[in-house]
Order: sequence, then structure tokens, then C-alpha cells
Amino acid sequence: MFENFTRTEIKTSGARIVTVHGGKGPPLLLLHGNPFSHLSWHKFAPRLAEEFTVVATDLRGYGDSEKPPGGDDHANYSFRAMAQDQIEVMAALGHSRFYGAGHDRGARVLHRMCLDHPDQVARAAILDIVPQHHLFNHMSKAWATFSWHWFFMIQPYDFPERLMSADPDFFIEKKLAKTKQGLSFFDPRALAEYKRYMRNPATVHAMCEDYRATAGIDLAMDTADFAAGRKIACPLLLLWGATGGVGRNHTPEPGEIWQRYGVDIRGAKALPCGHYLSEEAPEETYKELRDFFVDGELAKT
Repeated sequence: MFENFTRTEIKTSGARIVTVHGGKGPPLLLLHGNPFSHLSWHKFAPRLAEEFTVVATDLRGYGDSEKPPGGDDHANYSFRAMAQDQIEVMAALGHSRFYGAGHDRGARVLHRMCLDHPDQVARAAILDIVPQHHLFNHMSKAWATFSWHWFFMIQPYDFPERLMSADPDFFIEKKLAKTKQGLSFFDPRALAEYKRYMRNPATVHAMCEDYRATAGIDLAMDTADFAAGRKIACPLLLLWGATGGVGRNHTPEPGEIWQRYGVDIRGAKALPCGHYLSEEAPEETYKELRDFFVDGELAKT
């Protein structure tokens, strides 16, 4: 699905990261969400590679990347640790400054990356999230019911791991088929890989550690940043699915929420889809990303 891309494994200071890269032009890093891998971008990454040097990775703990122990405070799965991996991956490929697009967990990694490494991220596209600082401080019944897995997966080891691994195919199908479209928009080849990942107990544990970190060390970092008035400084594009949990379960709308976390929002738009933008609405998502990044400063140098 990533023909004409080079697949490699890059060892960072914290994990071995599976990476595919190809194309020409300004560097663009693509970060996937849960429970996916770099494959979630397969429907339009080759088109982006016509104008950008595209780098897509498997986040630590996900796909075929390394799955280090989480540690007592789950810090090895903090968004800070994951962001550091990506900074080192891009440096290894010769990119000291780049664009970034992230979906779901990848968008949260990108959010942290923009705060920790502002000189590296020139522009950022955030797909279908609102900041977890906002989520935990403005909890609603609608969101908590729709996003039940957040509260299930943060439970202490090994309660969620045992239940998820008892029937991983059933778990991933139920998690992904939350809207009326079901699983119809997933390419069978990609879906088969997503199921393969879930059958690995180490992947299931890493996913749970990721969510445990979110409710602990990540939230503490975000709370401190918010109190200090730290915001994303680079130009931002915000996209979300009109019929997904982000589009339906938050008031005010995501674009308004993000005003408290970014200083230069260039666009905020709901697309005609649910949560999985790159899988459900690839044409619309491609166009928005392409138009946003092609106008960036790196494209003009």
C-alpha cells in the first residue's frame, strides 16, 4: 500500500520506530491514531508524496514499532516520549524542520511536539481531537459514553489487557464500528493488519499504557502548560468529522475550544465523516492537508 516508499527501522533513544518515507519536496510527518499504524494514511500518502517528502511512522507501542516497558508512572508512553521519538526519526532522515499532521493519538503526540519542539514544527494539522486538558476538565455524559475505551484502558494492569486479549478481533471491530458506516470504509488489507497488531499482547499492553499516561503524566504536563499560558505557536489546521465523537459531543465546537491552546489557527473545518478522516473521507482530507501545507513557509524556500 506504500509502493515507491522506503521502509526502514530507526532506533531512537527510547524505541525502535518503523518508518516509511518517500516523495520530494518539504518534509511532512504523518502520525496515526489508535489502534492503527502508518497504514492509516495509505489512501492518499502517495499523492502527498508528489509534492512533499512524506514520512509516516508507527508510534512506539503501535504497529510493528518497539514496545518498551511503560514504567511505574507510564512515562515511556507519554506524548513527550512519543514526540521525542519522532523528532529523532526526522533528524535521522535529515529533517531539522518539518510539517506535521496527526490523527487521534498521533494528533496528541503532535500537540506535545509543538510545545516541546517549536523550532522543529513549521505547521501542524490536528485531526479529530480536542486537547485532553479540555476533555478531563469539561467531561460530558455524551463524550464519556461514546469514548468508553478511555476509561476502560486506564484501569490498572492487567485488567483491560486480559479482557482485550481474550478476543482481540471482537474488541477492535466493536471499537472501530461505532457509527452507522460500520467497517465498510476500511481497506481489507489495512483492517487485516490492524487485527494482526491487536493479536499481540505486547501491543495491547502498550495501548493501555498510552491511555494510562494520558490520564496521569500527560494531563499533569498539560495542566502546567495551560496554567503558564503556553500555546502552540505555529500555524494550525483543525479538522474533525462532523458525525464522529468530536463533532457531535463537544460544545463549543472544536475550533473554538482550540482557541485556548493555539495562537495561529489558519483553518477549522468539519468534514463529512466520522472519526477516521483519512479512511472515511480521503479525498476531502487530502485536499485540506495539501492546500494547508503547500502554502507553508517550507514550500517557498
